[in-house]
Amino acid sequence: MGSSEERIFVSGPWVTEREVSYVAEAARTAWFDKAGVFNARFEKAFADYVGVPFAASLPSCTAGLHLSLAALGLGPGDEVIVPDLTWIASAAPISYVGATPVFADVDPDTWCLDAASFAACITPRTKAVIPVDLYGGLPDYDAILAVAAERSIPVIEDAAEALGSQWRGCMAGSLGRTGVFSFHGSKTMTTGEGGMLVTDDEELFKRVQFLRDHGRIPGDVSFVNAEVAFKYKMSALQAAFGLGQIERIDELIAKKRQIFSWYAERLADVPGLTLNAEPEGVLNSYWMVTIVLDPALNLAKAELMRRFKERNIDTRPFFSPLSSIPAYADTEQGRQAAERNTVSYAIAPWGLNLPCGLDMTEAKAERVCTTLFDILRAHGGR
Repeated sequence: MGSSEERIFVSGPWVTEREVSYVAEAARTAWFDKAGVFNARFEKAFADYVGVPFAASLPSCTAGLHLSLAALGLGPGDEVIVPDLTWIASAAPISYVGATPVFADVDPDTWCLDAASFAACITPRTKAVIPVDLYGGLPDYDAILAVAAERSIPVIEDAAEALGSQWRGCMAGSLGRTGVFSFHGSKTMTTGEGGMLVTDDEELFKRVQFLRDHGRIPGDVSFVNAEVAFKYKMSALQAAFGLGQIERIDELIAKKRQIFSWYAERLADVPGLTLNAEPEGVLNSYWMVTIVLDPALNLAKAELMRRFKERNIDTRPFFSPLSSIPAYADTEQGRQAAERNTVSYAIAPWGLNLPCGLDMTEAKAERVCTTLFDILRAHGGR
């Protein structure tokens, strides 16, 4: 039986008149010689926020990963290490360039790439690593960067979910050769769809700029392309929306952290339940509020989602290990990872993202927590 209570969505944006007015202005003016004005303003504001000199606005974060790998020259025969617990977009671009994804295990507390597993997965073919800042959390970048530096392995930081997070005062996205972000409609800041690549490497940035414009030499007006490349540009309307959002980023991050605090106050001491980590030296922007249940409760994520749905509350499952999904399960790397990555396989079945969109109120968080308590009691777990 369905619930008559108001539906609570799992995520969503916070849009103000600023974004709407910028988009309207772009619709009127961003043509002819002003076609790139909003993109340039957005890129500059975003780069300044992250603390790097260069930024390229893109149609998706996936495009940013693809461009990063292509600009670094990766191709067939190369291997790229990526954590097993992440969305497929972190790994698919490895296949786009003809390289092979290698799935490493994650840390049991941060749910992000484990440095020891990363080190153990390195082979002579390893040409890059893509740490993922999962749900706004960060891996141990001191350890990961040390392993990468020792073996001269470029780091591509997948900060899709972590805008505003910090590692020892450094902004997420600024820790690798490149950093990439997502502006999907569910993210802390959005352009509807879209992404950004940032870097402090000018030569690499020039290569990215060349590759994202069909391999055209900058300034070319004769349509004589130097290489076969890609079409990865963001529209002026999206950039205008993004400019409005990045100008409000501090309040967006503050709201996300407030939402997490509402949950933490109510759930932090619940037996058998773990929330997102924020280790010493880390500021977590908490894109998603995530719970992981103790397996002893015998309440897997699919059943928990079903019970929330009965009460008109939307949730999202914790990502499944990439090595377990049909896209990779039958590959050699998938089979090896399934045997090796015990932490990823121990966490994934029991994790759930709770509603944490920017339309959340404390009353909504209270209702979600009360519903969770009811479910656990009915299941015999509380």
